[in-house]
Amino acid sequence: MAPAMAAVDGQRIEKADQQPGNWLSHGRTYSEQRFSPLEELDESNVDGLGLAWFFDLPDDRGIEATPIVVDGVMYVTGAWSKVFALDAASGDLLWQYDPQVPREWAGNLCCDVVNRGVAVWKGVVLSGTLDGRLLGIDARNGELLWETRTTPLDRPYSITGAPRVVKDRVIIGNGGAELGVRGFVSAYDYRTGELQWRFYTVPGDPSLPLEHPALEMTLDTWKGGEWWKIGGGGTVWDSMAYDPEADLLYVGTGNGSPWNRSIRSPGGGDNLFLSSMVALRPETGEYVWHYQTTPGESWDYTATQHMILAEIDWQGEPRKVIMQAPKNGFFYVLDRLTGELLSAEPYTQVTWAERVDLETGRPVENPAARYEQGEAALIWPHPLGGHNWHPMSYSPDTGLVYIPAQEIGMNYAPDEQFSYSPGGWNTGVALELAGMPDDEAVRAEFGKLTKGHVSAWDPVAGREVWRIQHDNVWNGGLLSTAGNLLFQGNADGELVAYRASNGERLWRFPAQTGIVAAPISYQAGGEQLIAVAAGWGGAFALTGGELASRSAGSVTNSRILVFRQGGTAALPAVVGSSENSEVTAASSTSAAAHGALAVDAASEPDAIERGRVLFMRNCHMCHGDRAVSGSNIPDLRHMSDETVAQFAAIVLGGLRHQGGMPGFAERLDPTNAEDLLAYLLSVRVDAAGEG
Repeated sequence: MAPAMAAVDGQRIEKADQQPGNWLSHGRTYSEQRFSPLEELDESNVDGLGLAWFFDLPDDRGIEATPIVVDGVMYVTGAWSKVFALDAASGDLLWQYDPQVPREWAGNLCCDVVNRGVAVWKGVVLSGTLDGRLLGIDARNGELLWETRTTPLDRPYSITGAPRVVKDRVIIGNGGAELGVRGFVSAYDYRTGELQWRFYTVPGDPSLPLEHPALEMTLDTWKGGEWWKIGGGGTVWDSMAYDPEADLLYVGTGNGSPWNRSIRSPGGGDNLFLSSMVALRPETGEYVWHYQTTPGESWDYTATQHMILAEIDWQGEPRKVIMQAPKNGFFYVLDRLTGELLSAEPYTQVTWAERVDLETGRPVENPAARYEQGEAALIWPHPLGGHNWHPMSYSPDTGLVYIPAQEIGMNYAPDEQFSYSPGGWNTGVALELAGMPDDEAVRAEFGKLTKGHVSAWDPVAGREVWRIQHDNVWNGGLLSTAGNLLFQGNADGELVAYRASNGERLWRFPAQTGIVAAPISYQAGGEQLIAVAAGWGGAFALTGGELASRSAGSVTNSRILVFRQGGTAALPAVVGSSENSEVTAASSTSAAAHGALAVDAASEPDAIERGRVLFMRNCHMCHGDRAVSGSNIPDLRHMSDETVAQFAAIVLGGLRHQGGMPGFAERLDPTNAEDLLAYLLSVRVDAAGEG
């Protein structure tokens, strides 16, 4: 009899090391170490790796998923929250499920139409959707068993993270803090999708009853203002981990909404539980402890980044710890039973704080970093962080944590004219000052300073042991193995194997696209395989402009790539992506109501400047800094004459909503559209002049 499909439960995940040929959960184990005990592939033979098979995903967009492999079947997600089941030995498609996310929902997303993967539990494949639904799918045939809405429809919530399952409860959070939402994490019954509990990460309207007792301690940390009208933030949009022995679920919380604390909490305050690691009871959602990495968060310094559980030697005694490298640039080691801070040292360039005081657990801030007081400041790290969602890896063999770090700064300044715009980017930061400068020499110098690296971090010594330097930002997550190997995809379109003990490069494969997801390792047919979901995309690819486009992997060809010793498969020749071409969807009534704009390339400088500001505040999040596309999103410097003629219908009326471009008539008016077009025509002329 064939084994049951996706027959995973908590006991099996806890004993994952006894079946290393599977990859049963997001980080392989509940500890999220992303270390494979498989050792058939090692530093002596990894140069014999070749492509075993590949599977083309239907949408050439950003791919961030970690595949799950259970008993010969791979479960993985692509763009637009689509779910696929593949034969793990051959790559043959077994089934696929499309949740039919409305394409206009892309306007409610901060960071691309991505998804980081599924969870599987007792025959059910569990997946979140961009528009806030949680799905239970039959692992045998891909049929929908149940669907639950996890978020309100009147706010721009989204789900891009992978669920985790603990004690039959599916744990899922959400995103959207930039746009104005209130964060929470929820647990659902895996059989029915019924809500079991919900933990709000920030307080709501103080005139209403608190949803749970833990919110009592947050009230005095929010001072003045009406944060709840904008949302407050604190979204749980990515990392989680679970300690079965202590029965503690760890969740990471996000940034403030808006970013600028002086707007949401004008009297100051720490604003709990923003930018925190929070320990909860998985059966009830009961609060146990928290640690806040960035009190009074004002820079988009989320603590949603990967959390790893390990037992390390600490001052001569074994210590159960939780480790995190959040956006703010410090690497934290905490006692995972109590939340006591043990270590916090910078793993990348940091200017917002001098250090973290171990006695108080608080950062010693650089006063100039508090731009909310009115003075603009160039600050490291950038809102993309010293480390973003890309998974780290911990090797118990080397004792090192491998961090996919980056070095990038940004100009922060308060938005003096801020007013809440439902559905808009409600940061309270003057984003028009955050882009690359006009001066080419200054841009070139800033480009040299903007780069990424792998930091091999000793968590006991609190220091970097060695580094793999990258020229570009937004490189992939990491996998370490018992064969003394470290695998990472990168922005230059390669999957690379390094020696885990010293970072020496041993093997590389040209992937035809930038890789941002983390590889996994599993067994099929008695062989050890390496798999990675490839496809350039995500926040930096969309927003980074020329910094993102300089990547050799900036064209997206979205695939699952699987490698084995002696593999002889080959990728097809590179072809142009259809995503970056001009696409005209059927006109809607609202689109048809907007006529052509009377704008030409000789527009007044004031109109061009107004358009630039509008572009940076409303458009660059998808179309790139200075309108330079660093992904498959259309490059607006090369608009067709048809697009220019239809500009108002596209921008205001949603003419191309079927391609993911919603209309913005609720936030922009015809005069705004004229100014936007004036700016884009000005850079269109420049681009044409550059040849």
